[in-house]
Amino acid sequence: MEKKKPDPRHLKRQKAVKALFAYSYNQLAKREKTAPVSPLAEKVIQKIEEINQIIADAAPKWPLEKINRIDLAILRLAVWELLFRPKVPPKVVINEAVELAKEYGGENSPSFVNGVLGTVYKNLEEKNEKK
Repeated sequence: MEKKKPDPRHLKRQKAVKALFAYSYNQLAKREKTAPVSPLAEKVIQKIEEINQIIADAAPKWPLEKINRIDLAILRLAVWELLFRPKVPPKVVINEAVELAKEYGGENSPSFVNGVLGTVYKNLEEKNEKK
């Protein structure tokens, strides 16, 4: 069977998740940004406080420091995309995040990421309806 060539958007997301994962360790160590960061990850980091709050609101039983760091990196990227990339359909963003969770996360990562992002999306929709 012929192996499919990876989607360039998926490759960019992979690179961003790896950079955000490294960023979480640098942040913990209170170091300045020393890890190489992808342009996409840079955009996420610029909005990290807002993104963290949205994740915290969507997963109140999971404080950010208790979330597996790779799952957190995936969630941060996906939330950024949901907020700041309106041309990308939300289902695509969530599906990509679940695929990344399957690829890099633990056994429960895909369902955790899917659940949190489902809540984030629902909250964003409700917020937009009130406007």
